[in-house]
Amino acid sequence: MTSHETLSATAAASIKPEAYTQPFLSFISNNPTVFHAVDYFSKQLSSHGFTKLSERDLWIDKLEKGGKYFYDRNGSGLIAFTIGSAYESGNGVAIIASHIDALSARLKPILAKSTKAGYVQLGIAPYAGGLNQTWIDRDLGIGGRVLLKDEKSGKISIKLVKLDWPIARIPSLAPHFGIAAEGQANKETRMVPIVGLDNTGIGEKEVVQEEGRASKLGGAGTFVSTQPARLVKAIAGEMGIQNYSNIVNWELEVFDTQPAQLGGLDKEFIFAGRIDDKLCSFSAIEALLSSSESSSANGGGSSDESGIVRMVGLFDDEEVGSLLRQGARSNFLPSTIERICEAFAGDKCGANLLSKTYANSFMISADVTHAVNPNYMDVYLEDHSPRLNVGITVGADNGVSIAILQRIAEKSSSLLQVFQIRNDSRSGGTVGPMLSAMTGIRAIDAGLPQLSMHSIRATTGSLDPGLGVKLFAGFFDHFEAVDTEFI
Repeated sequence: MTSHETLSATAAASIKPEAYTQPFLSFISNNPTVFHAVDYFSKQLSSHGFTKLSERDLWIDKLEKGGKYFYDRNGSGLIAFTIGSAYESGNGVAIIASHIDALSARLKPILAKSTKAGYVQLGIAPYAGGLNQTWIDRDLGIGGRVLLKDEKSGKISIKLVKLDWPIARIPSLAPHFGIAAEGQANKETRMVPIVGLDNTGIGEKEVVQEEGRASKLGGAGTFVSTQPARLVKAIAGEMGIQNYSNIVNWELEVFDTQPAQLGGLDKEFIFAGRIDDKLCSFSAIEALLSSSESSSANGGGSSDESGIVRMVGLFDDEEVGSLLRQGARSNFLPSTIERICEAFAGDKCGANLLSKTYANSFMISADVTHAVNPNYMDVYLEDHSPRLNVGITVGADNGVSIAILQRIAEKSSSLLQVFQIRNDSRSGGTVGPMLSAMTGIRAIDAGLPQLSMHSIRATTGSLDPGLGVKLFAGFFDHFEAVDTEFI
């Protein structure tokens, strides 16, 4: 073992999980949409010396050994990587792949609804399993991205917006109304949020008003003329926009405005929205930052001295199948690895060298898993019931992959838990299998546990974000050495 390996062997083990609790609370509270999350991570990476790349450029002359890079796709997916100073094309890539999208409810393209009984409402549509019963009677804000046209240049740019006070609410029906108040509410007719009042029609025969349909702001034919006037004014006011017609389009969603917070007698829980899967995404990026910094410190220089590439991929659209350009079932990850290979091998980076790269690589498919629920012990297997604040949980997987991660956990002073679904239950999918199948990269399903998955507000352990950072950083630090232990 080299002196560099000796020093780095203690780096991940020395990570204090509690140091990441408050940063995670801040991140999850302040970045409610996938666009905000990617923007946050981009700024984090830039502040730690990572260079932003563009897919539209050639990378051959931009990548250097010892360099740190990232780029995003669609503003909703992100890949970051460091290149070891001893890297050669054909060497492996240590990858942590997660998804950054979360269940949500998105505003419809033309979202104004007819005012009913004085209530102003907005049309929303569920994204994946969002807009379920847990969304009823919650304080909802509105956020996302807005496309703006510059009056002088005519260029269109993208800006983020967040109206983080309670704007919308989906009111429940009191149980006094009997059968109508029972069961799953119809998502099209019963789960329409109220956002304001308009009682101008009181005393008139016509109760249903049409004023909320079209704002007519910005002039006929503009995007904003199809949107509710009060929402247009709120968005414009928050962004300092004077000319409403400069708003070319937007992608907005409603989100739970309640901040993430600590809970429990000893503050051992985190109660938050969007844990699935901002949690593993956060831990993965923080691990890459920690690993790159420890490598620089241990090497006494400015770069990672390893012979591999360390990579984090955060993919959008996992909750709806991943088959979009920013999803895992696209060329997002493979094209990144191919471009790195080409940058250091030139025209020699063909099928043989790429296949060698994939065969030497390993991927942690990091997605949240089910923590044991004490009120439903009968639906779990007794010895496959992950607990909070203990560590990463691996799924039933390839024995070799489990053994590799177990060795990494030992070197990182981390514990692994195991989850297996009952034979009479079903489980969900994630990004790892599709990426592994496309490339042939070895992979393992390993994520942090949480309660109340797919609820608008879920629970994880207060140490779990940091426990994820600890093991993931250990993976980046030790994979290269551990891989040599296996024939």
